Amino acid sequence: MHSPDSQGYSPSVPGSYSHQTPAKVPPRPSLGQYNYSGSQNVSQLNSFEGPGQTLNRPPLAPFSGSPVQQTGPAPQVLLPPLQNSAAISSAGSFPPGATPPVLSNWQYSQAPTSQPLGFQTSHLAHVTGTGSPQPPSSLSGNTNPPGSYQYAASPGGPPLQNSYMKPGSVPPPVTQPLTPLHPPARPPLGPPPVSGPPLIRPSTMTAGPPNTQPLINSTASREGDATSAASDGAAVQNSYDALEGGGLTATPHPPAPPNVKMNRNVGYSYPALPPGYQNTSAPGAPGMQASALQYPDGSKHFHQPALGTNHLSASMGALNLQQEGLRPVNLLQERNILPTTLLKAPVPNLHEDIQKLNCNPELFRCTLTNIPQTQALLNKAKLPLGLLLHPFKDLSQLPVVTSSTIVRCRSCRTYINPFVSFLDQRRWKCNLCYRVNDVPEEFMYNPVTRVYGEPHKRPEVQNATIEFMAPSEYMLRPPQPPVYLFVFDVSHNAVETGYLNTVCQTLLDNLDLLPGNTRTKIGFITFDSTIHFYSLQEGLSQPQMLIVSDIEDVFIPMPENLLVNLNENKELIQDLLKALPQMFTKSLETQSALGPALQAAFKLMSPTGGRISVFQTQLPSVGMGALKSREEPNQRATAKDIHLTPSTDFYKKLALDCSGQQVAVDLFLLSGQYSDLASLGCISRYSAGSVYYYQSYHHKHNPVQVEKLQKELKRYLTRKIGFEAVMRIRCTKGLSIHTFHGNFFVRSTDLLSLPNVNPDAGYAVQMSVEESLTDMQVVSFQSALLYTSSKGERRIRVHTMCLPVVTTLSDVYLGADVQAITGLLANMAVDRSVSATLSDARDALVNAVIDSLAAYRSAVLSVQQPGLTAPSSLRLFPLYVLALLKQKAFQTGTSTRLDERIFTMCQVKNQPLVYLMLMTHPSLYRVDNLTDEGALNINDRTIPQPPLLQLSVEKLSRDGAYLMDAGSVMFLWIGKNCGQSFISQVLGVPNYGSIPQNMTHLPELDTAESTRTIAFISWLREQRPFFPILYIIKDDSPLKSSFLQNMIEDRTESALSYYEFLLHIQQQVNK
Repeated sequence: MHSPDSQGYSPSVPGSYSHQTPAKVPPRPSLGQYNYSGSQNVSQLNSFEGPGQTLNRPPLAPFSGSPVQQTGPAPQVLLPPLQNSAAISSAGSFPPGATPPVLSNWQYSQAPTSQPLGFQTSHLAHVTGTGSPQPPSSLSGNTNPPGSYQYAASPGGPPLQNSYMKPGSVPPPVTQPLTPLHPPARPPLGPPPVSGPPLIRPSTMTAGPPNTQPLINSTASREGDATSAASDGAAVQNSYDALEGGGLTATPHPPAPPNVKMNRNVGYSYPALPPGYQNTSAPGAPGMQASALQYPDGSKHFHQPALGTNHLSASMGALNLQQEGLRPVNLLQERNILPTTLLKAPVPNLHEDIQKLNCNPELFRCTLTNIPQTQALLNKAKLPLGLLLHPFKDLSQLPVVTSSTIVRCRSCRTYINPFVSFLDQRRWKCNLCYRVNDVPEEFMYNPVTRVYGEPHKRPEVQNATIEFMAPSEYMLRPPQPPVYLFVFDVSHNAVETGYLNTVCQTLLDNLDLLPGNTRTKIGFITFDSTIHFYSLQEGLSQPQMLIVSDIEDVFIPMPENLLVNLNENKELIQDLLKALPQMFTKSLETQSALGPALQAAFKLMSPTGGRISVFQTQLPSVGMGALKSREEPNQRATAKDIHLTPSTDFYKKLALDCSGQQVAVDLFLLSGQYSDLASLGCISRYSAGSVYYYQSYHHKHNPVQVEKLQKELKRYLTRKIGFEAVMRIRCTKGLSIHTFHGNFFVRSTDLLSLPNVNPDAGYAVQMSVEESLTDMQVVSFQSALLYTSSKGERRIRVHTMCLPVVTTLSDVYLGADVQAITGLLANMAVDRSVSATLSDARDALVNAVIDSLAAYRSAVLSVQQPGLTAPSSLRLFPLYVLALLKQKAFQTGTSTRLDERIFTMCQVKNQPLVYLMLMTHPSLYRVDNLTDEGALNINDRTIPQPPLLQLSVEKLSRDGAYLMDAGSVMFLWIGKNCGQSFISQVLGVPNYGSIPQNMTHLPELDTAESTRTIAFISWLREQRPFFPILYIIKDDSPLKSSFLQNMIEDRTESALSYYEFLLHIQQQVNK
């Protein structure tokens, strides 16, 4: 389904700067919620998983059904020790002892030394202060050591956007360590994060999330009304944690970016009637009716009725929904359960006035849209509770507020949002901790309606997704310039693949489209067994190469001319990009010093932060980080003894050093041989980067990969980007977050450190019910992402979601979101594969289905029926889990390359839900009979909408043509007896026998059939940030096996068919 904010390849992305998604990080150990990973402590640098870490949790048995109940206080997570070299210095601040260059125009480069340029083959003398590693500040990065610098915004300059805590926020009362997320008494850090936006497939062309109506001209409002400092007066802390507003050790709670719901009324004129305010019910109760969001009267106000499911169902016609969601489905009898259109996220059972303000499920999604009142009820349901987020997704409409006051709860630092309650014009009650706060004077005036006295109509209270322009209090230093460093493998093996031609040409074509401003800097490093720097100093007639051959003690020669201003040195940069592909064609150097090259890149980038893009084609063989092959081809098909863990902690430690200096590393692996992605991938995982893998890349032998690299690299270079970011997720008191998934480093237990954030990254978190949610009818979740845009603005993007609380098991099943559950289980299974074994992870996935269906059968079904019964809401659960078991990350019995398996696991952890589901359970369409009936009309194009088919060979007819969309690859299978008209009018060949064996493109023919087919395939491709290659296959095609491998419902040599899998589940459920 296409959404206006879908990410195609066109460089022009809506919005003035990139929206990026923060990575998922585990905040702290949770009470036993289906935690499939072993115990991992964030402070252990050598433990493999950052992103999926659970803090201090004992290993669990294979996905055990009932979560461990924890009686005492939540375990306290210790911040990582300081002694590690990989310690993370507080984001964006300069480490103690390092004197940041303070230049008047905020140039971050060191003052040029008068060192002569030229070719140097020997060790150049060390340039002091240039690249030497800075002393680590605390790993958790919570506080800046004394002596670290804090910059004030320069008057008249762009708002500084680096700080994570709003100036003036008063620390919430802190008493005991790690209490429930938003307990009244919080640990010094502040409320742990709350859930994030769900990653859900884009829905049809809507202008944005349902609640995202244009708010004060989305664009105009960019400088609209960002409320700045909270009106408390605490001093700004020198740490990102403090800036954002509240973690476990920060005194002040870090402010999370507010989630404002978009209201269609914003932008319209509002009646100027003075609103009358109504008291919300039971203002004093701790379980304050979060649901009684009563909005002030006025002609546009809405009365919010009590939000419990029983009260709300009538307004949504939910009685029918309830009956449908709970309708028992006998899976062994009802075989055609796959809907013919893409599955949408379930709609929470809230009053329609509340629901229309709710966050778009493409951004924020929960596995259960009805939250169980107690952990005991959650345990009974045997379903995981968690959130899936796509926080920095490209949006076609995003209200941007500029204001001197960013209104936040004084206690838990939640941003004001559509789900708070106004007790009267001057007081509002927080929907997360229930504290009553004063409404600041400035907030009384509504800039949209120009009316005073209507705080409930402000954009912040009308939009669940909103962005604030952050004032200087949210910065630890002036916003950094965009800095891009490219690191190229130029060994003989690399030159042989021909990748340099493609990458340099794509860079040349898109230099002017790199996100940035007049301060944008760029630099290049190449390496084989030595490291080559390129001086691009003004005045040179051509770039100069500086060679450092001592890879044991890497240093930076001439630091001042290696990262240069893009606009001022464009000609030299273009000359270098044109020359690079030819410079190493005669090289016979086969060694690869990737580790030392990354160390050099880190030293070069440390003073400013930024993005390192590294291209690697083989196993690193010399210097630090050298690796040996661990793959045994004859063991590829077994689940035992495969090496899913890193063989060294070098790349993880370096990634943590990078994270501390606001540097992210993106890895492009273009290799036909084993390259140990399990080890190399750590450089991106912990620095909030991304991994791209082009298996067997070769410009001649594998030309389809060339187009894929070109398209994906263009998207990568031109998409939005956020720098020096942090993300925190908060949730209503009583709920707690314990494990994060994604690419990031967990700073201070619940603050995710994201040196770069991009619009294509997803995150997930696991949660538990720490305290009974008695008397609460709804709970809320808020994610706040604080980042620096490529234009140098500090911004805070906030998403807020509200869900009802239920007390019965049947209501919990009724609200189950089967796709979100599958996505969260996939993340947990990756962690389990790494911490235990692949077999354990597979068992745990199967047990998740058995346990939940057994619980439903014994506790909800009043009449025991024969067969295998599931509630309608979970009818696709066994199918999706079977699809996961057959996916490359978890499959056994077929020969899967180790790097390919690891790459798929990386995608599971970092893909938004919509793409993860497509890779897990592909979409199958018949395309030889496309019509305009039910077609979409987008930008004068007619896009056919054929129905989805089940993934079984039974559904294929030899006289048809079928398109399988598996996310990162597409197959167009042509039946032997396919109609002649389709073959000639779409494929452009006379008959079936003339279809070429390696056809990967459809010709653009002047026929209606060709136009429809190409329009449909292009539309599917435009909606994702990666480029799926299209393979056109026949019965005798070598790729037919890959096509059939994706037929999830059919039996293979090593995996059960869907029907056999259901029989197995039935046997276990009936035990």
